Amino acid sequence: MNTYTIRIGSRGSQLALWQSNHVAAQLRGNGHAVEIEVIRTVGDRMQEPGFVTPAAFDDGSPLDAKGIFIKEIEDALAAGRIDLAVHSLKDLPTTLDERFTLAATPQRVDARDAFVCEKYWGLHMLPSGASIATTSPRRQAMLLALRPDIRFVEMRGNIDTRLRKWSEGQADALVLASAGLDRLGRTEHVHQRFSVDELTPAPGQGALGLETRCPKHPLDTEDPARDPYVYDAVRALNDPDAEYATQAERAVLNALGGGCQLPLGAYCHLADEQWHMHAMVVSRDGEQVAHVVKRVPVGTAALDLGASVAEALIARGAQELLHPEMKP
Repeated sequence: MNTYTIRIGSRGSQLALWQSNHVAAQLRGNGHAVEIEVIRTVGDRMQEPGFVTPAAFDDGSPLDAKGIFIKEIEDALAAGRIDLAVHSLKDLPTTLDERFTLAATPQRVDARDAFVCEKYWGLHMLPSGASIATTSPRRQAMLLALRPDIRFVEMRGNIDTRLRKWSEGQADALVLASAGLDRLGRTEHVHQRFSVDELTPAPGQGALGLETRCPKHPLDTEDPARDPYVYDAVRALNDPDAEYATQAERAVLNALGGGCQLPLGAYCHLADEQWHMHAMVVSRDGEQVAHVVKRVPVGTAALDLGASVAEALIARGAQELLHPEMKP
């Protein structure tokens, strides 16, 4: 049997490199040779001083919030420069190009959102009019539902950049994903982790998505064994519980229009031999909330769970909250 060096494509941020090195270590532990190639995306360049955001990608395709962090990596995957892309799963579209597949979802870590502050030990302790740095429409809407008196500060960049800007006084507090802070060991000012009923996490938050070329249609017809070899090596890292939960969450997102710019959260977990799904849609001003909690027995199909939760949200007015411009 042929063996290959598995080439991982990674963004250059500290978190992306941590994630790629983490996966590389697991693959090496299973006896595989691994290399990591750093790929700069449009999203990375947008954070550099003086960078002028283009109207479209170089190939003319339109910019979108998720694509700015993954398109160049997927281009390298399609071209055969790399074999594996390691993503934060919440950044990966719910529908993939047919050339690619989500080969594995490794074991998930804390999916909750974290409140980062030094002076105040929780959201409820912030004074009226305090500022929170987050650009996520989901976090903003859910925070307003809890504290309608707070205001938001736009703060972009990787985790270290945002922590530095916050420490310089550009905001009173930050709200970030617990997973990234935990992975980088930057939890010294985390004083609150929101329950999933307060800030329901983004679908896939806390999980990695390992994307490879589809083994059914090998890219290299002269060496058709490479893509199946890579897929099988990566598939061995899959965690069935994480895969099930995130499939169900992403099914909710897909049914309600997809995209990370929606004020929508969905979180699924296993407890007491049942799957528990928490899902929430909030109007952008935080004044209206559609909230669903559903429990199903183990053995229920993940896509069926996601579809039923989406239907329940729609029955509670979620579409009108997500797309107020469509109201009659």
